[in-house]
Amino acid sequence: MPYLFEMDGETGYVSSDTRNKGLEFTDTYQNGSPFPHIVIDDFLPPEVLDLCLSEFPSKLKEGDEYFDRDQERYKAQFNPDALTDPVRRLFYSFNSKPFIRVLENITNIKGLIPDPYFLGAGFHEIGQGGHLSVHVDFNHHKVMNLERRINVLIYLNKDWEETYGGRLELWNKDMSQSIKSVIPVFNRCVIFNTTDMSYHGNPESVNHPAGVTRKSIALYYYTSTWSEAKQDKTTQFKVRPGTADRVDAAVRNRELVADLLPPIVLRNARLLKQRLGR
Repeated sequence: MPYLFEMDGETGYVSSDTRNKGLEFTDTYQNGSPFPHIVIDDFLPPEVLDLCLSEFPSKLKEGDEYFDRDQERYKAQFNPDALTDPVRRLFYSFNSKPFIRVLENITNIKGLIPDPYFLGAGFHEIGQGGHLSVHVDFNHHKVMNLERRINVLIYLNKDWEETYGGRLELWNKDMSQSIKSVIPVFNRCVIFNTTDMSYHGNPESVNHPAGVTRKSIALYYYTSTWSEAKQDKTTQFKVRPGTADRVDAAVRNRELVADLLPPIVLRNARLLKQRLGR
C-alpha cells in the first residue's frame, strides 16, 4: 500500500482524512543528518506517477527553462501551468490543505504556504551526461515575500540502478563530505529543510545505458517568516573538495558587490534598472 493511500489514484485528489498523517515520521525527520530530512518509498499511488510519465513533456514550452552550464548541465524544468490538464490538476492537489497538513506533520513546520506560481518547481529532467552541482536553494520568494522552508522531491525513474548516476547527495555544512546518498528510484520521496546550510545536489552525471533521462517532481513550500533583516540569496553552488567543480562566478561577483556597496546605492541601481526595462 502506498504511504499516501488517501490520494485518489485517478484524480490525484487527497482526502481530508490526513489529520495525523506524518506524525509518525516527525522524530526521524528532525534527527536526519546532515540536516532534517526523510526518505519515504512507495509514497504515492503508482498510477499517479504512471500518469506523470505518460504525460511527461517531450519539449519545452513558454514558461519552461533549460540549463546547460558548469553547475547545471542538460537540466530542464517544466512549469505545471504548461502541462496537460490531468497533470496540472495533480500539482494543484500538491498545494491543497490535506497534502500540506501531511508535510507539516512530518517536518513540524507549521503554517506552510504553497506556491501557486510554482517558481522553479514542476517536472525536472536531467539528460544523459547531465548533473546538478551541490548547492543551497534560493531563500526568498520575491513575488509573495515568503521564506523558503522545505523541498519535496518525488522520483519517476523505473528500474533505476546506482550505476546510472544521478544520485541525490546531502553534504555536511563545511562541505567536507557527503553524508547521505539517495538513488532516485520510482516513487521515492525525499523531503528536507532548506536553509543556508542544506547542501544538496546530484553532482555525478546521469549515465543510463539506454540514454533514459532522470525525471522527478519538485515542490517547494514557504512560510510568512521573511524579514528585511535576512539576506536575499539566489541558488548558491558549492565546490566539492578534490573535484573539478567550478564556482558560479556571476553569483559570487554580484554578492561581492552587494556586500561592498551601501544599501542606498543598490536600491537606486535597482530602480534605474527597472526604469530602463532591463
